[in-house]
Amino acid sequence: MKLIVRLFPEISIKSRPVRNRLIKLLQNNIINVGRHHHYECHVTAQWDKLLVRIGEASDMSMRDMVIRDFGRIPGIHSFMEISEFEFKTFEDIFAKAGPLYGPSLEGRSFAVRVKRRGNHEFTSQQAERMIGGMFKQGYANNGVSLNSPETTINIEIDQDRCYLITDRHTGLGGYPVGSLGSAMSLISGGFDSGVATYQAIRRGLKVHYLFFNMGGTAHELGVKQESYFIWDRFASSHRVKFVTVPFEPIVGQILERTHHGVRGVILKRMMVRVASLIASKLECEALVTGESLGQVSSQTLTNLSHIDRVSSMLVLRPLSMSDKQDIIDEAEFIGTADFAKSMPEYCGVISDHPNVCPKESFVLEQEALMDDNLVEQAVESCRVMDIKDIPGDTQKLETELEFTDTIASNEVVIDVRAPDDALKTPLAVEGSEVLTIPFYKIAREFESLDRLKTYALYCDQGIMSRMQAAQLKQMGYHNVKVYRPKSL
Repeated sequence: MKLIVRLFPEISIKSRPVRNRLIKLLQNNIINVGRHHHYECHVTAQWDKLLVRIGEASDMSMRDMVIRDFGRIPGIHSFMEISEFEFKTFEDIFAKAGPLYGPSLEGRSFAVRVKRRGNHEFTSQQAERMIGGMFKQGYANNGVSLNSPETTINIEIDQDRCYLITDRHTGLGGYPVGSLGSAMSLISGGFDSGVATYQAIRRGLKVHYLFFNMGGTAHELGVKQESYFIWDRFASSHRVKFVTVPFEPIVGQILERTHHGVRGVILKRMMVRVASLIASKLECEALVTGESLGQVSSQTLTNLSHIDRVSSMLVLRPLSMSDKQDIIDEAEFIGTADFAKSMPEYCGVISDHPNVCPKESFVLEQEALMDDNLVEQAVESCRVMDIKDIPGDTQKLETELEFTDTIASNEVVIDVRAPDDALKTPLAVEGSEVLTIPFYKIAREFESLDRLKTYALYCDQGIMSRMQAAQLKQMGYHNVKVYRPKSL
């Protein structure tokens, strides 16, 4: 399989040294994403594009995976599947292009578009006329239309190589991950923090994840799953950290000692203090939050200013001017909305008649009622792990998990993949019932299933199925196992 990758336009207008650095980084990111998903990419850089060759991607399932992955790599504006060959004459090009494009021209007007690179005895327009004439004579069509063709035949020529474009795909845009530094995202599992994290990644940041645990192991597991989902989908080219901070002691003192009107602001200030210290240890240059101006009481200009004053580094708020519905729509687009829908929101629990414009002196007065060593204790108690290890973080439960590559007559398979993946490649197990329940719904819907049956959870890579099975075990269900077919 061969692809032509077009760069995000803002990369192309950079100075030569900057452009070369960004292109080199995008090359490495593509290679790393391929390795993460178990296929090999060979990437060649040119001035305005990348040529990518992917080994052993001839079957449709592999092709679909590659198309999916390349559509999620920041820095790619668009990419095209191509057929590449050497040519000497226009007849050589037509011999390959004719069977590919000709049959689709019947009853349609068309135009040939040629992009040329290198030294040739002909211009791009001459190539278009010659090849277009061959199509006009060789296949049934409604004639040439240069202004509004119903079908466009795209051909690229580079020296003595010709590239026929067989399909076009839209990329994610943005800058290559890691090109603009590192940041730490304060992620809660809600709509806002997930979208803010995605936007930071798309803009070229290498993003680490920081979770303040106020809701127990189930909440932590849910946020870990969402964080892994975002990283695996959009940023798997880089290894990053997931940090958990037990925040119950701080929340307890806020509830017991401070005035209800400023509890939300104090909570956020304590989070930013802890986050700044942890981010510095991981050599991050900024924090990323999902705050949006005016969305809740702690996000007025006054309160955001109070929050920023305790940070030792830049606080980025990608969603600061976004409407809530736009945020929800983007969460649906990137795939995190269903996590957010099933995730409890704990920050709102401590907000009772909040003050939208408190004086700084009052905030400081209330903070002084809390123990001085809380921030230090929180930093010392944090747990840091490589995000790649999240699927294996359920190791303590995996001794209880049963893995199987066959399904018995009284067992039911549950496909826990995301809906779009399950729809694109439906799972069929001969002789067995297959239910489709996405991973973000399984914990909630499992209770309604027949407890006399055993359920085998399935996903492509065995990651989500394993984590969901572990969570169900933790919830007290024992009629569950993980289905791993021998073909995987």
